[in-house]
Amino acid sequence: MRASLVLRLCSIEWIVNRNKEIMDWTRKVLGNRIFTWAMKATFFGHFVAGENQDDIKPAIARMQHFGVKSILDYSAEEDLSRSQAQDAEMESCLSAAEVGGDTPPPVGDKVKFRAHREFGDRRENVVSARTYFYEDEAHCDKNMDIFLSCIDAVSGSTMRTGFAAVKLTALGRPQLLLQMSEVLVHLRQVFNVIAGPDNTLDGKPINPTINLESFMSRLHELGIKMKSEEKKKWFTLLDTTKDGEIDLLDWHNILDSMMNLAKVLNVRNIQTGKPFVSCLKEEEMVQMENMLHRINTVVQHAKDKDVRVMIDAEQTYFQPSISRFTMEMMRKYNKEKAIVFNTYQCYLKDALNAIRVDLNLSARENFYFGAKLVRGAYMDQERLRAETLGYPDPINDTFEDTTAMYESVLDEVMTQINQRPRGEIAVMIASHNENTVRNTLEVMRQNNVKPSDRILCFGQLYGMCDQMSFPLGQAGYSVYKYVPFGPVNEVVPYLSRRAYENKGILKKVQKERRLLGNEIKRRLLKGQIFYDPCESHPPAPPI
Repeated sequence: MRASLVLRLCSIEWIVNRNKEIMDWTRKVLGNRIFTWAMKATFFGHFVAGENQDDIKPAIARMQHFGVKSILDYSAEEDLSRSQAQDAEMESCLSAAEVGGDTPPPVGDKVKFRAHREFGDRRENVVSARTYFYEDEAHCDKNMDIFLSCIDAVSGSTMRTGFAAVKLTALGRPQLLLQMSEVLVHLRQVFNVIAGPDNTLDGKPINPTINLESFMSRLHELGIKMKSEEKKKWFTLLDTTKDGEIDLLDWHNILDSMMNLAKVLNVRNIQTGKPFVSCLKEEEMVQMENMLHRINTVVQHAKDKDVRVMIDAEQTYFQPSISRFTMEMMRKYNKEKAIVFNTYQCYLKDALNAIRVDLNLSARENFYFGAKLVRGAYMDQERLRAETLGYPDPINDTFEDTTAMYESVLDEVMTQINQRPRGEIAVMIASHNENTVRNTLEVMRQNNVKPSDRILCFGQLYGMCDQMSFPLGQAGYSVYKYVPFGPVNEVVPYLSRRAYENKGILKKVQKERRLLGNEIKRRLLKGQIFYDPCESHPPAPPI
């Protein structure tokens, strides 16, 4: 009954567009106590599992009965105004050099990796669980403690079968992620220039290698004015495997956890001789070290508790550094099984290349690879930002292009699964699209992947697409629900955004609403108003 009511209300555009005002007015009229009760009986109860670790246990146990596991996400957040969010973003995304006026205005593709006030509120035009804004280092420590508690909740309430969701923007100053992303993107561009134009075969990127002699010769051909000793030092920095050659995997592997990050962030542009980004001040280096410490602490705690960590994808101006940090955590912690999972957004034009490089890196360095495949949560925001600031749109042109990319990424994953020992690659298909799920099931069948192999699993949001999740779970497939939890008043901003951002999806859930309506009619006709499915269905076998 509740599910049918909530999904029906969420399909009414007038209510969805004014949901925040309606909730604020209702809280004032009813008072906080009755408002909290009403939210638990409706929207909160449908989309959020509970207020704390104890509250969520019944919902998790109920899903486990039908073979559905959990990804826990603490979704409480401050209800900042747009102006407050913009202020927080600008203060946290400007380096000390930029604040002091020591850097020229960004030009060309550099503009992508600079903060812009009009896009400072990263909650706008986004379909995501929670957006973090930097306040200070103490607040990042508090966020780390929340993630540690969430890992404890996964361990205690899911019998270690679930995941904990983590966003790296919660664990450090966003400016550092921006600077690192800029360095990584420029290094890739430089590699493409040095490797030359002939680095594809049948439309697929190949992995050329360059030795020191070729490297120095190519720089000379390009007219790069750099001392011979400087060229050798730059080559040595990039040759992270110390095999006398550099390739794309070396290029993407410069963030070794033992490397001095000041050295990485001050890599010089071979065309200008100047660092890609302004030098980090001493305080900023401390902040970078703090962020790395927090990431390591979270993942180490997850490993100790035998809980897997899902690192969420974020905006493209953060994502290169987020992916590199995540791959470093994989290299360190995924030695015996997949503890750390990276997220790949298939609406991005470079999604296939990104996962191919990371898969090859995990194969070469012999660590387990974990991934979540999603369509993406930031499409409208990314497109508007790219158009406004004048850099290339990173998003695929059409929905069909994204579907094709998703299928290509899955095909690449399956190819590499078949080339490596079973179990070294684990991938979650996180999608509400029935055709995507059907395609994955067909790919599994064609490649003789059984549900019990635990190689491919599925994921959907709590409170949505139950008609897909539960049948898959009962059929023996590995299925997860992305489960938000937190105090009612602190989760209201998330609920408000979830309703608005998902209105396009929620208006299209006619099938789910029809199925719910049919079930309500069946219970009424059978006199089973208080029917409990758990009592009528045996527990699904554990996977």
